[in-house]
Amino acid sequence: MATSNEWTFDGTDGERVARTWGGVADRGGAPEPRYVVLLAHGYGEHIGRYEYVADWLVSRGAIVHGVDHVGHGKSAGERVLVGDYEDVVADLHTLLELTRASAPGSAGRAGPADLADLPVVLIGHSMGGMIGARFAQRYGEELAALVLSGPVLGRWQVVDDLLLLDPIPDTPIEPSTLSRDPAVGEAYVADPLVWHGPFKRATLEALNAGLALIARSGDLGTLPALWIQGSDDQLVPLVDSRAGIEVIAGSALTEHIFPGARHEVFNETNRDEVLGTVTDFVDGLLGA
Repeated sequence: MATSNEWTFDGTDGERVARTWGGVADRGGAPEPRYVVLLAHGYGEHIGRYEYVADWLVSRGAIVHGVDHVGHGKSAGERVLVGDYEDVVADLHTLLELTRASAPGSAGRAGPADLADLPVVLIGHSMGGMIGARFAQRYGEELAALVLSGPVLGRWQVVDDLLLLDPIPDTPIEPSTLSRDPAVGEAYVADPLVWHGPFKRATLEALNAGLALIARSGDLGTLPALWIQGSDDQLVPLVDSRAGIEVIAGSALTEHIFPGARHEVFNETNRDEVLGTVTDFVDGLLGA
């Protein structure tokens, strides 16, 4: 297991709890770091669910940073209440700036100078894919690559449907839609840091506003991007994600759809194949 460190910083409207895997001092036999990964998690979950992903990435030369978004996991805020996704993107950028400033080789920090300038790969899953896409639109010059996993882009039918209802019903995510591995759903249901209640109306409205903003804010240009998704994704339908991808796709988009996989491809029965696809993509850009 990669070593990890939990820490906090001031976000746009409260404390954010972040985690870093694979510090330079003790990497548990992992190779020297070649790049930085920013992880953006999905709706209702938290960054602690990405231990396996982080371990895989660290073992292949990454330093990994992630944060519990506002109202998620251990971060401050009313549970799953997001008023403006621009603030969530800003928090993720603050995370990058803080880790850059504290990296060996940055001003006043001992260590190899190039560690403060490692290329950055952003990996966003589901709602985190929406956040990642908007981050790339705002700060794309700071990224070497973008990976979107089952991204909420274009439209999310569940949001449109729920906004028509008053009150919004308590309709928890069906755990069997996450993965073909039943243990994934069982762990999700038992996780006290996962939100198991209804959507908040303000969050639904912010999601729709965020999707509309992305759609009118231009494509990814020459930024290398990888879109991965399961063909049997019932939470964020493939057809919806594809419509959004087609709007923002630049000139360097790679697509990989995994047959039979459900929503959480990083937790699927073929997760090593999925993660191998991600690291092969990154290595193809940065060099193995």
